[in-house]
Amino acid sequence: MIVRELNYEGSSPLLYLVATPIGNLGEFTPRAIDILKQMDFVACEDTRNSGLLLQRFSINKPLISCHEHNEESASDKIIALLKGGKKVAYVSDAGYPVVSDPGNRLAKRCLKEGIKVAVVNGPNAGICALVGSGLDAEHFYFYGFLPAKSCERKAELQTLASLSCTLVFYESPHRIKAMLIDVKDTLGGERPACLCRELTKAHEEYIHGTLAEIAALDEVTLIGEMVLVVSGASKTAKELSDADIAMILKEKLVSLSGKDAVKEVAKENAIPKNRVYSIYLSLMAH
Repeated sequence: MIVRELNYEGSSPLLYLVATPIGNLGEFTPRAIDILKQMDFVACEDTRNSGLLLQRFSINKPLISCHEHNEESASDKIIALLKGGKKVAYVSDAGYPVVSDPGNRLAKRCLKEGIKVAVVNGPNAGICALVGSGLDAEHFYFYGFLPAKSCERKAELQTLASLSCTLVFYESPHRIKAMLIDVKDTLGGERPACLCRELTKAHEEYIHGTLAEIAALDEVTLIGEMVLVVSGASKTAKELSDADIAMILKEKLVSLSGKDAVKEVAKENAIPKNRVYSIYLSLMAH
């Protein structure tokens, strides 16, 4: 049976999930500041970072550490405070809690315990990058961070290769070069993309080009947290079966070398090159 109660009415406790600036402090909303000033406690991903942010806005509240490695135990403390009548909000380091940040386990635990959850809106790097990229935003797939290991990253990218919607990824500067190369090799170098860095900050930059062009950028110039927005696969790529690709390859092989045939089929049909090459190897084996 569903029990309904308006978030801001009734007697049930309420946890606030508050979005914080991703760079420019001017984007900290008046509502977020007002809510945090009303709290008895502020739980946060990093007490040092959040402490500085709250100090900047004259918000003096006791902080509770709640990060990736202690979220379960911290949730116990936060739930006990909420059930005891205290007001508690949770913030992560930048943007929305839960979205590629801690907070999901806390929110789930609260809901399971009959504690309501409210979201205080604010900045989000993925949406900011998508809107500024110039790529199709009608349908998009937010992935967040890809796996750190190249083999796992490529395997995961392969599952996304046929999606026709725009893809949105997060990445840190120390992994960006390797990540860009893997995305280019797996999804195809001709795909339009936009690498967005230092969003909302003084050195904000939107770098437009193909995946091949972006992957060739000097790593030294890629500073700051980044969002990579990639155009989705063409509908042709989604519709072609392996048998269709094999037939096209056979026609190309009449006049082209294997290497050139694979390259042309991948480019003309917007299919990841490694998929075409795998089918080519199967043809040669028979």
